[in-house]
Amino acid sequence: MGSNEAPNISKSNILVLISLVALVSVTNAGDIVVYWGQDGREGSLSATCNSGLYKTVNIAFLSAFGGGTQPQLNLANHCNPASNGCLSLNKDIKNCQARGIQVLLSIGGGAPGYSLSSSKDATNLANYIWNNFLGGKSNSRPFGNVVLDGVDFDIELGGGASFYIVLAKTLSNLSKGGQKVYLSAAPQCPFPDKQLNGALSTGLFDYVWIQFYNNGPCEFDANNPRKFQRSWNQWTSSIRAGKLYVGFPASPSQSAAGSGYVPPQVLMNRVLPFVKKSSIYGGVMLWDRFNDLQTGYSRNIKPSV
Repeated sequence: MGSNEAPNISKSNILVLISLVALVSVTNAGDIVVYWGQDGREGSLSATCNSGLYKTVNIAFLSAFGGGTQPQLNLANHCNPASNGCLSLNKDIKNCQARGIQVLLSIGGGAPGYSLSSSKDATNLANYIWNNFLGGKSNSRPFGNVVLDGVDFDIELGGGASFYIVLAKTLSNLSKGGQKVYLSAAPQCPFPDKQLNGALSTGLFDYVWIQFYNNGPCEFDANNPRKFQRSWNQWTSSIRAGKLYVGFPASPSQSAAGSGYVPPQVLMNRVLPFVKKSSIYGGVMLWDRFNDLQTGYSRNIKPSV
């Protein structure tokens, strides 16, 4: 039977409890976003989603498009779309979505092979993406009948920056009256991003994960944090987007990024307390799943998993 006596809670216990609540608030990184698809050693897409670590997974990349060429999907050693080998991802994507995880198609990347040369070029690409990965119809859908949640613009090179405005607007218009197409972008941290500034200025993007790596002038530096802080403040005050994320390599390895790695404890103690002051802070983007597997980065910033 229970006792009628009130529990004896000391002031010290209350202070400890308050401290723990405050610690969880500060160290909660928000949503974690990861790129998957560029390293066959990173495991399956289903395993990535089953880990419980990520809110969004970007399938990388639709790496060739524009100039009248047929868009091409490149998923490294995972599958060969030319032989319909990527149809196996249909069930993986559905598994992710059933778990409440958004799956986006990332276009572009860090290797040459893509550009937009005209508004028609952009419109054709939008229609191709809509019909082959989103709510449209095609006989050659690389992932079968599954409908992805949106499109990620990882545009790091190539020409035709102004035509990504057309691409964003066309994709947004195509989704009206049907399932929403989420738009995200991964600009470099120097502001404004020379490839994506025009598209980002449309205000159509739901998520913007800024690459604070491979860019010394705006990376986080523990000895000079103000350069990162100034960059973050410029982004949050200048871009109309649903949520902004800080993007970092998940490993100090040169294969992840040339520079910009921030250790998890530094992220939690030095970066998060600052960026979380913004009302549009959304979380952390990591490049990529393979490097995250090697270091356990996401588990270190999401201790509940």
